[in-house]
Amino acid sequence: MGIQKPAWLDALYTQKFFVACSFHENAKKNEKNICCLDCCASICPHCLPSHRFHRLLQVRRYVYHDVVRMEDLQKLIDCSNVQPYTINSAKVVFIKKRPQNRQFKGSGNYCTSCDRCLQEPYIHCSLGCKVDYVLKHMKDLSPYLRTCNSLQLSPDFLFPQDMGDDEMTNETPNSTIVDSDEPMSSWSGSSGSENMMSMACTEIVRKKRSGLNYVCARSASNYKVSDEDMATSMISRRKGIPHRSPLC
Repeated sequence: MGIQKPAWLDALYTQKFFVACSFHENAKKNEKNICCLDCCASICPHCLPSHRFHRLLQVRRYVYHDVVRMEDLQKLIDCSNVQPYTINSAKVVFIKKRPQNRQFKGSGNYCTSCDRCLQEPYIHCSLGCKVDYVLKHMKDLSPYLRTCNSLQLSPDFLFPQDMGDDEMTNETPNSTIVDSDEPMSSWSGSSGSENMMSMACTEIVRKKRSGLNYVCARSASNYKVSDEDMATSMISRRKGIPHRSPLC
């Protein structure tokens, strides 16, 4: 009796990709774009720590259909006679059938399963079309299957920016926010006048278009100005009283 579809092939054909991962609902970049061939499941990039030693196949999107790189798929199954397409200088193969209704089938090269017009010399428009064709006519898929013990993601796979080393090791990341029970208006080590100076500098920067061109120090603790000096500076930069010429 011939070998039917292997479990990983059936999962690649039936699993849903590019949907939100139910285990990482609140994480960014949580679309399922990876197929774990050992678990026969679709996973998202945040699931990788639990599958790091498994065979992983990246699934891509092309004209609203799921595709995989031919270079990766050839390690698992013979993809000859399946028409490839080019995405970012890499050849890809459609996973599922793409039926095309044709009332009048003229001369040309068409897919063996879904009657889609193809280029010469290809006779299958997708991996699913070839598998169905082989099982229907040869009853045995084993001559086309290849042994693959290791399959990693391609170098161009993009990991989410918020997925750091702490997440890869399943550890809770350390907080980068200073923990304090005090309100933000009363910072430790800063006097009230320094806080007022910092707020004044911020207000001056916002009013730069009004002609106030003050330069604030980087740190309020290193730049202390008394209220008297600040008032004198403000007065000295006011416009003088205009003097009109006497009437003749």
